[in-house]
Amino acid sequence: MSLVEKLKEIGFNTYEAKVYIALLKKYPATGYEAAKLANIPQSRTYDTLKVLEEKNIVVSANTKPVTYTPIKPKQLISRFQKKINSAINYLDKHLPEVKDDYNEPILTISGKQNIQEKIIEVIQNAKREIYMEIWSQDFKIFEKELLNAYNRNVEIRIVGYDNFNSRFGLVFEHAFARDIELSLGGRMIIIASDDSEGIVGKISSLKNDISDTNIIWTKNQGIVFIIKEFIVHDMYLIDVEENLVEQMKYIYGKGFKRLKDKVLGAHASYMIH
Repeated sequence: MSLVEKLKEIGFNTYEAKVYIALLKKYPATGYEAAKLANIPQSRTYDTLKVLEEKNIVVSANTKPVTYTPIKPKQLISRFQKKINSAINYLDKHLPEVKDDYNEPILTISGKQNIQEKIIEVIQNAKREIYMEIWSQDFKIFEKELLNAYNRNVEIRIVGYDNFNSRFGLVFEHAFARDIELSLGGRMIIIASDDSEGIVGKISSLKNDISDTNIIWTKNQGIVFIIKEFIVHDMYLIDVEENLVEQMKYIYGKGFKRLKDKVLGAHASYMIH
């Protein structure tokens, strides 16, 4: 990107940027010389020099003809840094006051590529902990980023579906992965990161099914809390079942059938857990 474009980003217009750069190349310079160096109409050059002089970016000399000298680049940069930092600090302090009951939005993200990019972003943002539920084949996509998070001391706790293996973190293996995927028509993916970011959604089992592959992402702390609670309660149930397998089977039947009938109804059209 050119110097002109960068100067425009901090508030110059095109003519102002070109004239300032022209004067840096040769100063002091007359308006005519500046116009030639900047390659802009002479009539616009004088208007531009007047504006730059009012902004204290160029200084004119009481000569005939009048000549102009630009302020040094370091002086210009220092001035704009102070101005920008002051504006940012003001906005940081006062923008939240506009609406003091602001709630983080809940956004829908569709398409496998977009979903993968958002999940990677959430993993990279994590500083303390990641709780997640994920199928084995999807875990492989994010394994490297999760390992990086683990290596920077982020605690990783996973409910894993479909013969799950991981070299790091704590994994609770969820049974009936195939039945759940068939019932839902896809693989759920659920993440809670640092109590500050959450993801919940479904990846379609059909390779070309875009319409049924979407997630919701949010930084709404209330929703993130619910997502984390869902994952944690799954972990409780899995651990209890592993340690009390015979007692659970005796009380609830194989595959928790009596419990599922009680909670979901005997004629539920889908099955969870």
